[in-house]
Amino acid sequence: MEGKIGKQDMMHGSIFVLLKRYVENAYDHSTWIRLVESAGVGRTAYHMHEMYPTDELFNIVGKASEATGIPVYDLMESYGEFLVPDLLLVYKKYVRPEWRTYEMLLNTEEAMHGAVKKEDGRTSPPKLLVTKQGPSRLIVDYHSKRRMAGVAVGIIKGIAKYYHESDEVSVKRLTEPHAERVQIVVDFMNRS
Repeated sequence: MEGKIGKQDMMHGSIFVLLKRYVENAYDHSTWIRLVESAGVGRTAYHMHEMYPTDELFNIVGKASEATGIPVYDLMESYGEFLVPDLLLVYKKYVRPEWRTYEMLLNTEEAMHGAVKKEDGRTSPPKLLVTKQGPSRLIVDYHSKRRMAGVAVGIIKGIAKYYHESDEVSVKRLTEPHAERVQIVVDFMNRS
């Protein structure tokens, strides 16, 4: 859910609202307040349908990494996994009931990212190109100047968890995690 307004890169408020929920779920509200203050952010609340500077997100996550000792990439991946139930609830009208992890990934760009853009034209989610490589493997090409592939990997793992397929789905990055383009391979053990 990316966007640009003027020269400053802006991100959809839902990403911030869910980050706050993630921190409060993993820790507590006072941890959120401390992170925001130490990141130099002048607000402690975000609104779902507003746009906010992307730097604020990176500053908050950076401070969380410093405070916990958990690498930024790992925090972003955990956050991505945490997002899935809320994302699927918000965009459920774009998801077919028979879909599972495989179908969700194949249809994310058109169904989910298309829905995000349709519901709020200010957003521009990362570009995902999902390619079948045989009946039980998908290659996900993630493209974003924000370099947030950890969130994408986490979302893929979160989708598998949501559909109770975590034991059947393997998710691995094939490329450096902080690049603008990151390749992710997703293997499905019980699919033929």
